[in-house]
Amino acid sequence: MSRYGEPICRQCRVERTKLFLKGDKCLTEKCPVEARSYAPGQHGRARKRILGYGIQLREKQKLKRYYGMSEQQFRLFFRRAEQQKGVTGENLLTMLERRLDNAVFLLGFGRSRAHARQLIGHGHFQVNGRKVSVPSYILGSGDEIAFKPRTAGSASAKELADLHRNKTVPGWLSADWDNMKGKVLSLPTRQDVTVSVEEHLVVELYSK
Repeated sequence: MSRYGEPICRQCRVERTKLFLKGDKCLTEKCPVEARSYAPGQHGRARKRILGYGIQLREKQKLKRYYGMSEQQFRLFFRRAEQQKGVTGENLLTMLERRLDNAVFLLGFGRSRAHARQLIGHGHFQVNGRKVSVPSYILGSGDEIAFKPRTAGSASAKELADLHRNKTVPGWLSADWDNMKGKVLSLPTRQDVTVSVEEHLVVELYSK
């Protein structure tokens, strides 16, 4: 999988919105979007009129970057959303929201989605008592996410607990810091997706 080599906050500035790629830093005044809300580069301040395909592309790129996915991964999720019953755009968003790395971040078990992916890839989490090392694993209702016993007692896990114990968790999840685990209470709905995106534009882009 290709890796993004530029400063990660440039992605937020390109999309001109916070994608929360740096976790807690995005909530502080140190966030580059706060100081420079225009696009990066020599001509970043110039007003560019975006129409048609450009608008659709920006919405797709915003969503892809928000969840930290490659184009190939994102396209695969879209094809799966198309095959499900219901509205394709909403199917896509709720499926992305159920990714393990996203849930780990929302629970506060990772500082950012990228940090959550790293922890999962290194085998620090279990789902329903079994180790899962695939960040794109899709969670179902009733699934339980927990630190591995050895990881739960580590200094880094305790540090996360101190930082995020009082973090607000979405209604479809619950966090139990005393036992270092979380649970999927129900499947997320469109209203649970916090990223500001017009998903119908993504559907239109891929439907051409």
